[in-house]
Amino acid sequence: MPSRSKITKLPDVIKRELDKRLITGSFSDYRKLSDWLQEQGFEISRSAINRYGQAFEDRLAAIKVASEQARAVSEAVGDNEGVMNDALISLVQEKAFDVLVNLQTSDPVAFAKIFPKMGIMVAKLSKASVDQKKWMSEAKGKAKDAAEEVVKAVKKSGMSEKTAEEIRKKILGIV
Repeated sequence: MPSRSKITKLPDVIKRELDKRLITGSFSDYRKLSDWLQEQGFEISRSAINRYGQAFEDRLAAIKVASEQARAVSEAVGDNEGVMNDALISLVQEKAFDVLVNLQTSDPVAFAKIFPKMGIMVAKLSKASVDQKKWMSEAKGKAKDAAEEVVKAVKKSGMSEKTAEEIRKKILGIV
């Protein structure tokens, strides 16, 4: 198993600055970054920074793709009936599955370590989905009850049945 990258051992403040410089420098000029790290008291080669930068850039690209997918789902379905939440949970589960499949073949030791954590993550996502659906159901029930109370009050005040129904629909978002 290869040794850990020296970059992962950097103090947080230096690593954050390195990440920032990688991004603002468009993941280029690794010699300059190596020189900067040397000025900070860390001896890290240009090739080590290049390897780290490539992996970091790949992770950022994956995050960007996931964000774009989530945005596309959001625009396509809105958040009607929790569809957005379900789609995001499916997306996360799909990505988790991809990670597991890749790790199982490339690094069985890492796979054995992460597999139980992924199971816990999926269970938490499922629970969050159930909780969100329960909350939505309760909120709809409360809105429906409130709408009925308003309709009763409106009718009592002498407004027409049609006006009362329009108010009820507005409260429930059925317009």
